[in-house]
Amino acid sequence: MIQVEEKETIRRLYFIEGWSMRRIARERRHSRHTVRRVLEDPGPPVYRRQSPRPRPVLGRFLGIIDRWLEEDRQRPPKQRHTARRIHARLTSEFGFQGGESSVRQYVREQRPRPEVMIPLEHDPGEAQADWGEAHVYLDGRQTRVQLFCFRLCYSQRPFVMAFLRQSQEAFFGGHVAAFEDLGGVPRRITYDNLTLAVKRVLTGSRREEQRGFVAFRSHYLFESNFCRPREAHEKGLVENLVGYVRRNYLVPLPRVASLEELNALLRERCRGGLGRRLQSRNQTVAEAWEEERRHLLPLPAWPWPCCVTRPAKVTLSCLVSFDSNRYSVPAAYAGRNVMVHAYVDRVEIAAVERVVASHHRCYERGQDVLDPYHYVPALLRKPRAFHQARAVRRYPWPRSFREALAFLEERHPDGRGVKEFLRILALKEQVGERRLSEALELALRYRCVGADAVRHLLHQMETTWQPPLPLDAVPQELNLKVPVRDLSQYNLLLSTT
Repeated sequence: MIQVEEKETIRRLYFIEGWSMRRIARERRHSRHTVRRVLEDPGPPVYRRQSPRPRPVLGRFLGIIDRWLEEDRQRPPKQRHTARRIHARLTSEFGFQGGESSVRQYVREQRPRPEVMIPLEHDPGEAQADWGEAHVYLDGRQTRVQLFCFRLCYSQRPFVMAFLRQSQEAFFGGHVAAFEDLGGVPRRITYDNLTLAVKRVLTGSRREEQRGFVAFRSHYLFESNFCRPREAHEKGLVENLVGYVRRNYLVPLPRVASLEELNALLRERCRGGLGRRLQSRNQTVAEAWEEERRHLLPLPAWPWPCCVTRPAKVTLSCLVSFDSNRYSVPAAYAGRNVMVHAYVDRVEIAAVERVVASHHRCYERGQDVLDPYHYVPALLRKPRAFHQARAVRRYPWPRSFREALAFLEERHPDGRGVKEFLRILALKEQVGERRLSEALELALRYRCVGADAVRHLLHQMETTWQPPLPLDAVPQELNLKVPVRDLSQYNLLLSTT
């Protein structure tokens, strides 16, 4: 390789001294091709390999690598060979003894150059949304959760919310929670072609959208924008947010008792990043957000009901099937048609536009979610089925209920105790379980347990009446004195007759 000092000498001889290229080549002992190249390029010399680099160790494995890379073209992008995986397979399957760096360099040369990315700038009021996955310890068990990630483009303010499933009601619920957290609605939101919003991808930018998504968008009046197929980088801000949340908010794996606790943690950590300084502008996220919030659309008068609605028919076992699980309804609706409204956290069952049952939503499969109070009218007619009833056996009864049942069964061993207990349970529909439990505790204290007694105590609890203080609770040191009355005064009444 010709040295930089020699290049300077050749250029001086040609341009200043007036030597010809033939003379320079003869006197300085270079080829005329080299002299011509030096005269055209004054920069420092760059080494250019004329022949391929020899690969004495890797050479006989190149055909195998090429075949694997060619097969990868027909496979999903996220399940293709990495250079590390190729090295591991060559080592374990073919006895390759070379280093990983040589494999990595060859794979880099064979793969097409990545597409050039163009730096973008967004107007205030634009946002991007996407889903991601993560693992947490939920109620003591490692659980995979779905992260709804939402990010404003101008200020880059994030919002993240965890769900157990990527359902349409969760998709809408994440939006509503993000809008309420921001205090407004972005004017334009960019998505990939997720099936929760897009029914079918048509030519160009045209999409056949899900009817539910169109109705949701109409309620909040924002504009939707969809990426080109397999071009998720068009919403790179939220793509980066998904990985950032996993690496920084959820490492180590948080231990939470519920999704509500996890979402409170995510909300706190999202707000903790408002002081981060934006690379493209001399502003923090919080400062840019103060500018952007004025460009948001106002929230509508009421939030969108984030649920899916399905018709169903109640079985004779007082059960309604939804999403591979069964939910109980009151016995009076057995055999009737109802509507199931499934939210992210609960399932409501309505009949004649009235909610007749509400349960926590179950995300397992083949489970029975039962409320024993729904079966009380049927059990009053069939009290012998009480102890074998699945709803009764699985329900976590409060302590006062268990003690009241034991008291009644001991007093009435002929089975009347169970029936009396069922009459007490029937009062729950009027006062709720907490108030009924308080009345049962009073009834047990007075050793007067029965439906009529509990009903009387509930009535007294609704007034200003206070239960009498037990005698054993009166302090002895009070030494109360009752004045003695003179009964002879009543003789005056006799004398007047």
